[in-house]
Amino acid sequence: MSTLIIYATKYGFTQKCAEMIAQGLTENVDVCNIKLAGQPDLSPYDKVIVGSSVYAGRIRKEIRQFCTAKREKLKSKKLAFFICGMAENQAQAQITTAFPQELLSIASAAEFFGGQYKFDKMNFLERIIIKQISGSTKDVSRLNSDNINKLIQIMSQT
Repeated sequence: MSTLIIYATKYGFTQKCAEMIAQGLTENVDVCNIKLAGQPDLSPYDKVIVGSSVYAGRIRKEIRQFCTAKREKLKSKKLAFFICGMAENQAQAQITTAFPQELLSIASAAEFFGGQYKFDKMNFLERIIIKQISGSTKDVSRLNSDNINKLIQIMSQT
């Protein structure tokens, strides 16, 4: 069995989560940053895990395009999805609207992993927006390792 973890990230939190999943899986795993590598060939993989950061309620454009372009091939794989963001109270709604419903309906898992604010990585406008939305002026990180472990457990089953 082989697994592909494909993700898109802006500041690196989603990459960190993808790497944690890869470390937790025991089979052959490839991790792919779609922004750097482009759309991969899915034929060598039995399982595909798709993840993205969420900004303003939307996943990264590269992941949306990937899900659309590879929709039919993804239907033949064991699938899981995850999102990363700070709006935990909106997580389920964001998952539901982020990925194609026909893929979500056959997915083995769809999880929210938390998110982070890293002010040193943000541009001036992003810092202002985050300060207004969150009231925070300091870095914040909220990693939901329970949900990561849950996804690993589900995807470890054949």
